[in-house]
Amino acid sequence: MSSQPLSKTACPLPPLGMDALSLRMDTCHYLLRTLGAEETAEPANSVYTALAMSLRDRLVERWKNTQKKVAAESGRRTFYLSLEFLLGRAMGNALLNLGLEDAAREALTREHRELVDIMELEPDAGLGNGGLGRLAACFLDSCASLGLPVTGYGIRYSYGMFRQEIRGGEQVEEPDHWLRNGCPWELKRPERVRRVHFFGRSDGYHDAQGRFHQRWVDTHDVLAVPYDIPIPGYRNEVVNTLRLWRATATDIFDLGEFNAGAYPEAVAAKNNAEHISMVLYPNDSSENGKELRLRQQYFLASASLQDVVADWVAIHGEDFRNFAKHHCFQLNDTHPSCAVPELMRLLMDEHGLNWEEAWDITSHTMAYTNHTLLPEALERWSVRLFRQLLPRLLEIIMEINARFLQEVAWRAPGNTGLLQRLSIIEEGDEQMVRMAHLAVVGSFSVNGVAALHTRLLCEDLFADFHHLWPKKFNNKTNGVTPRRWLQWANPGLRDLVTERIGPDWKHDLERLRDLEPAADDAKFRKRWAEVRRANKERLAALVHQHTGVTFIRDALVDVQVKRIHEYKRQLLNALHVIHLYDRIKRGEANQVTPRNVLFAGKAAPGYFMAKRTIKFINNIANVINHDPDTEGLLRVSFLPDYRVSLMEQICAATDLSEQISTAGKEASGTGNMKFMMNGALTIGTLDGANIEIRDAVGAEHFFLFGLNAEEVSQLRGHYNPELYIQADHDLARVMDLLQSGYFNAFEPGIFDPIVHAVTHPHDPWMVLADFTSYKIKQREAADVWHDQTEWQRLSILNTAASGIFSSDRTIAQYNTDIWHLTPLVMTP
Repeated sequence: MSSQPLSKTACPLPPLGMDALSLRMDTCHYLLRTLGAEETAEPANSVYTALAMSLRDRLVERWKNTQKKVAAESGRRTFYLSLEFLLGRAMGNALLNLGLEDAAREALTREHRELVDIMELEPDAGLGNGGLGRLAACFLDSCASLGLPVTGYGIRYSYGMFRQEIRGGEQVEEPDHWLRNGCPWELKRPERVRRVHFFGRSDGYHDAQGRFHQRWVDTHDVLAVPYDIPIPGYRNEVVNTLRLWRATATDIFDLGEFNAGAYPEAVAAKNNAEHISMVLYPNDSSENGKELRLRQQYFLASASLQDVVADWVAIHGEDFRNFAKHHCFQLNDTHPSCAVPELMRLLMDEHGLNWEEAWDITSHTMAYTNHTLLPEALERWSVRLFRQLLPRLLEIIMEINARFLQEVAWRAPGNTGLLQRLSIIEEGDEQMVRMAHLAVVGSFSVNGVAALHTRLLCEDLFADFHHLWPKKFNNKTNGVTPRRWLQWANPGLRDLVTERIGPDWKHDLERLRDLEPAADDAKFRKRWAEVRRANKERLAALVHQHTGVTFIRDALVDVQVKRIHEYKRQLLNALHVIHLYDRIKRGEANQVTPRNVLFAGKAAPGYFMAKRTIKFINNIANVINHDPDTEGLLRVSFLPDYRVSLMEQICAATDLSEQISTAGKEASGTGNMKFMMNGALTIGTLDGANIEIRDAVGAEHFFLFGLNAEEVSQLRGHYNPELYIQADHDLARVMDLLQSGYFNAFEPGIFDPIVHAVTHPHDPWMVLADFTSYKIKQREAADVWHDQTEWQRLSILNTAASGIFSSDRTIAQYNTDIWHLTPLVMTP
């Protein structure tokens, strides 16, 4: 027998079968020999786990081959750092991308199980909150599908943001313990554990050659344990990696404390460490919350960069001359901005590079994506907190800032105002570190995520930086993966499209343009409508199951689902619903188009106005749905616990997509793209990617309303909501109903904050300014709905025009302009 270690010998195992019988046998193996299930009446959860492990085995085969290919080619790689990855359920994605959907269905049928029932048992991975995290998940899917060697880095949160329940119309947050039954898709990598420093102090010393160095000493360390999740490409044999870090203590148990009777103190270090990866995005309204969030951000950055640097050193030793040539770190928003000073620290303190060498590498490997124009979302951390928690990093940030400001001063002597605006350190009652400024200064590329968003970045938010470095800024309009958001979410439409134009669109979504002539084919339109009707019936059953609301059959399905935030203007939609109700009550029922209005979304636990908006919507729904006058005309529902698996059903059934944010506030939006891809028509403002959606489908096929970004800016300072109320009788009636307490008869004053917000001259969202225009476009949409031939024609044209919003296109642009990776070509 060979004495070689097993890892050094050729693997004797044959490739796993990709047929129903092989999948069935492997699933039975895991059921009986790994999970120890009984041979009769196996619990459904065990069947799900066994099938998932069987699929994971097939992913791992391709995963290891991909890793070997990457190592052999020694090319450039990208590392995508994000605090959120809203993956959704993994099983459907694996089945689709591996081409095993039919095989899995057949294998389970032989065991008297239904695939759809088994997949329903998988919890949504609680690794993200909203669009930012879902975008990151779409991007990973596209990177793998395009064969690009990209590794995602995130945090393995034990609990998601929260599970939302609605009680008495109010949002109630419950723990989202998505890992309660484990995660069969992940592989723990204990051999790759990294040590992350906190607290302590910086200490200077001279080495043997007399060179001065700094080191971080007396630290309180936390261990970062990696868990890898395979990310499969679409039927191309490529499987990339998402590496998630879990925080643990260096000394799990203090036996001395325990023996002394101090039981809580004995495990205090363990508990304190594990808090870092316990919950997604803690509420940072308290000082403890702020500290924990900063700890999360540094934990991600430090563990991930240590991981990458360690791999480099294992092959190249301490020679970092070509490091920048082989690496790019894409920072998904400001959250991972600590990566800039952390890479500097690793290169200087751990590997002996001087400042100039380290900065040259750092500033040529970091790339920053900005996702927001809202000042409150551009993170700022107090210098005091940084000094306490990350003292060595603060020193490096101060040095980066000093050198940067010196460069600016050379270009603009005496311009102290410019220096103050550009400084990474914001002066004031308390000094603050501007993390977005740190990311811009430390990156070679800064991109926005829609044409308007990028223009406003360059002209407003980062105007001074853009003047300094115009070539650093670029646009990458977001996209969504068509695998999950059309092929998987809408199989009926998928098969109909494939029957009409062939399968090539599955690899190149721009081929959907070939569908345009079908919009004028009466037989195709009929079949299109039948698919959409089936999807709507499925959604209606879902809504009834979770809310008790019975949707009106064959009515317009009007949907706004997204994070609850004032700038997204769920309030504008709610006011319009009141207007529709008022029309019914005042005798215009025969002029009101039957409509089902669906809301969904979570409010941040500490966001009062967002939570009050949820209560407002639910009170409106309760009044309308119980009024016999609305029977067959209007139904309103707030679907609780919005998540990826719900959106898969919602987007396939939506007729009218509400994208109604205040112009100039939404960076991009991706829900708008998912709806369009599935045949929904859009009512929206000229905001974010709405602009590009309208350009793609044609202005005549988009229900545009409201002020544009320039008009919003011009109106600011002399906005008077009362003028809009006086000018629109319908709006005046809506406000009268609201102010009279009609929707809160037994809860006096509960909606006074909403009334105050929309009628205040400093309302930044200008809700009432857009009401009349919105109302008019809603009536126009209702008129088109009555002509079902025209509506289905426009629905088909929306899907046909959606190819540009594939995340494959977005990632291809990232690669061409920023990453410069060579695609992998794998052989089966």
